[in-house]
Amino acid sequence: MHIHETQIRVLYAHTDKAGVVYYANYLTFFEVGRTEYMRALGRSYADFEREGIILTVTEAMVRYLSPAWYDDLLTVRTRVTRVRRTRLDFAYEIVNAAGRRLCEGTTVLGCLEVATKRPRELPESLRAMMEGASAGATGASSPAPG
Repeated sequence: MHIHETQIRVLYAHTDKAGVVYYANYLTFFEVGRTEYMRALGRSYADFEREGIILTVTEAMVRYLSPAWYDDLLTVRTRVTRVRRTRLDFAYEIVNAAGRRLCEGTTVLGCLEVATKRPRELPESLRAMMEGASAGATGASSPAPG
């Protein structure tokens, strides 16, 4: 299974009054991981939008294990767990520089037609890319803005 790693540096804007990463920001970190995962496979969300589809989150789950703090360097590990007719399932794990697991989670993305905002099947190019990645080896790594 292909696992893509993206690094994110925690900014003050990511933290709450207590100085820890605000819980909802982990979903943003998942989005960065997912976006960079697809980019590492050679396509971006923008590519698919230009082709007339959008991928929208229809389900999200986060399990918080340990806090992250300002200036921590985090690694978001992203992988595709399932490719369905109209949906993609992703799994994530976020660890700090010491390798401590901070959270894990999943998202399900539905495929919509840009013009109508109605569900549609995944384009064959996206399906093939994701099925190939879900069967591939671990690897690719990239820094992310942060």
